[in-house]
Amino acid sequence: MSTLARLLKESWTCVEDRGDTLAANFYARVFLADPQLRELFPVTMDVQRSRLLEAIVQAVQTVDDPDAFAAYLTSLGRDHRKFHARPEHYDVVGNCLIAALTEHVGAAWGPEFEQAWRDAYGVIAATMVAGAAEAADLPAYWHAEVIHHERHGADLAQFTVRPLDPVPYRAGQYVSLETSHQPRLWRSYSVANAPRADGTLDFHARAIGATGVSSALVRKLQPGDMIRIGAPMGSMLLDLSSARDMVFVAGGTGLAPLRALIEQLAETNRSRAAYLFFGVRHSEDLYDVPTLNALTAQHPWLSFTPVLSEQTDSAHPHGLVGEVCAAAGPWPEHDFYVAGSAAMVRATRARLTEAGVPFDRIRYDAITTG
Repeated sequence: MSTLARLLKESWTCVEDRGDTLAANFYARVFLADPQLRELFPVTMDVQRSRLLEAIVQAVQTVDDPDAFAAYLTSLGRDHRKFHARPEHYDVVGNCLIAALTEHVGAAWGPEFEQAWRDAYGVIAATMVAGAAEAADLPAYWHAEVIHHERHGADLAQFTVRPLDPVPYRAGQYVSLETSHQPRLWRSYSVANAPRADGTLDFHARAIGATGVSSALVRKLQPGDMIRIGAPMGSMLLDLSSARDMVFVAGGTGLAPLRALIEQLAETNRSRAAYLFFGVRHSEDLYDVPTLNALTAQHPWLSFTPVLSEQTDSAHPHGLVGEVCAAAGPWPEHDFYVAGSAAMVRATRARLTEAGVPFDRIRYDAITTG
């Protein structure tokens, strides 16, 4: 671990259990320093505060991997164009972040920590600004019309949108969505299909609670509504250079990017076997099963295993999807793709590593998809 990474992680451990108050302090400083920036953010800041923490943690975790660090920040810079972020805003944000960290770390804060964060933030800001500049010829976001919406129970929906202009994404990536039902509040969702000739995009959303973007997408969105789509992000892409067989492990709506990868694979695959494990709590939570069954019927190289974590009176395997997948091995020469909540991805990666799967063969993007 480099000295910079060590200092960043040491200082972050001083505040990670008080992350929400740190984020509130940070945003208060930003809006005081430049009141016009308040107009770029939603009225309710609870979700936005958690987004700051996710971005900080992601940056700190990848600082020792220059390629991943640069790729993440470049795509984040492109994505922040939807907030109308300008280069001069980054100086305000940096100064306020350092001030908030100084206050919350307290007596442990010293010149080494401050210099490490200033150095790291300088690289973060420069990389994000460069990423935004590289995308100057692309829209900051895309407008899209909802053309299909289907509910599954009380809290889950699949819907399809038709962008007015093509969205240049790759199978496995995610985008942020904004709806008029929750203006200025964006949330990330994986695209659930490989690119199509007609440009349409499928999404899966699960509502947690009665409010928020996911709730609006599940309970309020209707055909004919317009949404906005942010820049594509994510690095969980199909490795077409590999000849190894593949295992896809999905938790809940983490099924979405894996279905997109399987669709892409189906366009060219002739020899690689693929195994999909789809974990939910109860049998009624299983959705998109007709599509998955159709894919397995059409492609003999694909197998599909539903896994139920809380229901035992079923013919489907019972347990956590990562545990069931690991027990179905051994998988010594397979490529893995894991998608779901951050907690599900962490647990699955740990279990697969314990089962002997090399860490560098596990691809993932740990985003909470609603």
